Amino acid sequence: MGVTSDRVEYVCRYGGNGTTTSGVNVSIAAEVTMEIHSVCLPPKESTFQKLKHRLSEIFFPDDPLYRFKDQTWCKKLVLGLQFLFPILQWGSHYDLNLFKSDVVSGLTIASLAIPQGISYAQLANLPPIIGLYSSFVPPLMYSLLGSSRHLAVGPVSIASLVMGTMLSEKVSPVQHPTLYLKLAFTATFFAGLFQASLGFLRLGLVIDFLSKATLVGFMAGAAIIVSLQQLKGFLGIVHFTTKMQLIPVLTSVFHHTKEWSWETIVMGFSFLLLLLTTRHISMKKPKLFWISAAAPLTSVILSTLLVFLIKSKVHGISIIGHLQKGLNPTSTNMLYFNGQYLALAIKTGIVTGILSLTEGIAVGRTFASLKNYQVDGNKEMMAIGLMNMASSCTSCYVTTGSFSRSAVNYNAGAQTAVSNIVLAGTVLVTLLFLMPLFYYTPNVILAAIIITAVIGLIDYKAAYKLWKVDKLDFLACICSFFGVLFISVPLGLGIAVGVSVVKILLHVTRPNTLVLGNIPATQIYQSLNRYKEASRVPSFLILAIESPIYFANSTYLQERLLRWVQEEEERIKANHESTLKCIIIDMTSVTAIDTSGIDMVCELKKMLEKRSLVLVLVNPVGSVMEKMHRSNFLGTNSLFLTVGEAVADISASWKPQP
Repeated sequence: MGVTSDRVEYVCRYGGNGTTTSGVNVSIAAEVTMEIHSVCLPPKESTFQKLKHRLSEIFFPDDPLYRFKDQTWCKKLVLGLQFLFPILQWGSHYDLNLFKSDVVSGLTIASLAIPQGISYAQLANLPPIIGLYSSFVPPLMYSLLGSSRHLAVGPVSIASLVMGTMLSEKVSPVQHPTLYLKLAFTATFFAGLFQASLGFLRLGLVIDFLSKATLVGFMAGAAIIVSLQQLKGFLGIVHFTTKMQLIPVLTSVFHHTKEWSWETIVMGFSFLLLLLTTRHISMKKPKLFWISAAAPLTSVILSTLLVFLIKSKVHGISIIGHLQKGLNPTSTNMLYFNGQYLALAIKTGIVTGILSLTEGIAVGRTFASLKNYQVDGNKEMMAIGLMNMASSCTSCYVTTGSFSRSAVNYNAGAQTAVSNIVLAGTVLVTLLFLMPLFYYTPNVILAAIIITAVIGLIDYKAAYKLWKVDKLDFLACICSFFGVLFISVPLGLGIAVGVSVVKILLHVTRPNTLVLGNIPATQIYQSLNRYKEASRVPSFLILAIESPIYFANSTYLQERLLRWVQEEEERIKANHESTLKCIIIDMTSVTAIDTSGIDMVCELKKMLEKRSLVLVLVNPVGSVMEKMHRSNFLGTNSLFLTVGEAVADISASWKPQP
């Protein structure tokens, strides 16, 4: 039956005892008409049309231009401005009730963002004031450009840790503070440029290489490293290692026991217990979210008052000291675009940009799904990227959507991005008037706040689920975890990504193949290994390939299919069954094929013909069908629409004609 042949009807006669003349069990004894359908080619398209369709599927799966169709130029201009600035879209419907909700949520996340901003800046080895600067300009920018209603923007622990680790390996923040600050701002600029470029070019698939398994291990390892690094402030140690690996950190802790301060330890553990208790209460009773949200700022206020009152009696507690009042100064003159450390700034920017982008988009989509609205991933990349580029010019470092602050924002009843504006306004008041109040804030409180924030990143339940569901994913998770702990943060992430890529290559180069059998009394063919009731069809070997056929796996597939044939012939010989005559390959799951794959199929057909075996293909998809047709592979009785039709038609040709 060729591709263009007319439909053929085949009458399959069954014996009265419920079996076919060829021995296949059936549950009915009747005359059944089997209609053999032709396999059609896809509609004809030019090369340009195919390329256009393929590129649109790759880069525009969401069709961002659909809203502009059949619109006037004036309407298109308005829609374009609304696309670039979502605030113009929902701003016209904004009312007092929404504003009340946003004010409450904005003030709530500000109580969390202010102490976290100061803490995370120190985690990045930056002056504490930079953390507050980064909690002012970025939220304002995101409120104009972002599409998420609940994303609370500011510094985050993982990006802060990675930036601090990568930059401090080459430049000391203590010995060269100005150069270090320049590199931090420059890395932020390149992070934003990279993020915005991904969004503009619609290359979000790049961050897809950071699988959930990779991130689970990476974040758990980073959380432990971050927590151990806080032992410096928690124990009052003055001389502490700048390295981030587990062993150097623990070695430094126990080599400087003489520097431990009992006052600092008592205060640290007391407030850490308070913070962990409030976090536990809020997790058990989500309606009491405000308890854990207010706890960091409350701890800062109480500890500051305590240190102020006992400052004359206790000298072993380290404090923040003077913080400069005023708005963000411009930092355009501090961007570092030439010199020996430019490559370091670019590398740091790309790594922190990927991590912060992944976290921001994941958090935004999480809360969008809870409220049944959509967040455009590519648009979010552009928004976060432009936000970071602008931030690098206003004395800010890498920021993104924080999960902890976004969760508080959501639970506090945020309705729109105005909550970020309220957050920025609160930070503005703090920068202008309240900075002297932080003078006596103890560093140990900042350490306790960081530990409380990052401890939630250790998701052991997710790791256990990975172990149960997919061992390769679990391997990526473990490699990421131990890589961060014992090698370094960026290399640990690189190892995990490498394991994920290897997993992809394994799936591509070693695809799954299986033997199909017939489910009795049906025209359904399924895996013999999976469905125990499925039975083999005498004289047929029915195989299925569950992947595209590319140059990378064509040799493997040829060898594996020949091995299936050999094993089937040996099984038939051992059981004295009907001679093998036909090989059917179900290509339903073969979504693509290249020239190497076509050559493999042609060569396989020739090899089987030399062994007096017939090869037929079933249900190739449109693109595969077209390529095989152009290669002149197709011939009479080479293609069928279903396995059942192939078995029926080929069986009929073997029967003696009257």
